[in-house]
Amino acid sequence: EYEIDRDKVKSLGVPLTDVFFTLQAFLGGYYVNDFNLFGRTFKVQIQAEGAARTNPEDAARFFVRNAQGAMLPLSAFLRPRAISGPEYYERYNIFLAATVNGTPAPGYSSGQAAQAMEEVARTLPPGYGFEWTGATYQEKKTGGQTGYIFVLSLMFVFLVLAALYESWAMPIAILLVIPFGVLGAFTGLALRGFVNNVYAQIGLVMLIGLAAKNAILIVEFAKLARERGASIVEAAHQAAELRLRPILMTSFAFILGTLPLAVATGAGAGARRAIGTTVTFGMLFATLLGIFIIPVFYVVIQRLSERKRPFRNEADKGS
Repeated sequence: EYEIDRDKVKSLGVPLTDVFFTLQAFLGGYYVNDFNLFGRTFKVQIQAEGAARTNPEDAARFFVRNAQGAMLPLSAFLRPRAISGPEYYERYNIFLAATVNGTPAPGYSSGQAAQAMEEVARTLPPGYGFEWTGATYQEKKTGGQTGYIFVLSLMFVFLVLAALYESWAMPIAILLVIPFGVLGAFTGLALRGFVNNVYAQIGLVMLIGLAAKNAILIVEFAKLARERGASIVEAAHQAAELRLRPILMTSFAFILGTLPLAVATGAGAGARRAIGTTVTFGMLFATLLGIFIIPVFYVVIQRLSERKRPFRNEADKGS
């Protein structure tokens, strides 16, 4: 910035407004008027050439007229002074503010970067504060809601299955396979060094329906076999045997279909790799473990259910 010796300006007979006007015109630019030529209107603006206003000492190139008509260089009463500050000033909630932009280092999430920035901002002198804007503001505002979304998704699936089977027990046997899918998802993220970002969380919500699909196939056939008079263990065995091949075919077809996401490259590959890794490993665990564990869950839940409410097969209902 320039420090003006106002007393010297007045003693030399130079109007102070002319000093400011000269600085504005030569350094910042000044609109003069318009003129018409060739059927078009052109604006007239004055400003010093770029090479003549690069350094603070270039103020010696600019002159201002005093009351006696003499031309005086601005350097006669201006002194440049170096200061540190933002390139421009802005306001945020009526307070003077400065914008600070940053990006996470490789291997760190945006949440970790925001936390590091907050730790630095807390060391500011008294009277200074900080606020988030843009995408980080939205992230902080909606942060911590992943657990609620996951629970609401489970509740929604549970209620739909309860209405489908007209039972509160069967949905439990189906949803018990989901933790294995979640375990596989976090195992895949850990093995590949990925963080649990928003894209991985979207993949976890997808796993609720994807992992439950295999359990629905087994439980549905086990329920039908039980209604035909088969024992609980026999019904689970028949369902697992009948649905083994369809489950493996559909599951591995889906896993192979999402594998390109897990190894994606190029622009936006980080988001695709996070979702692909979560879904691929989650479905792999849910499938390989589920085909053995889902029948066991059905047997346990069905036995607990029939202790409170004795089961009647189709023959008994007809009589």
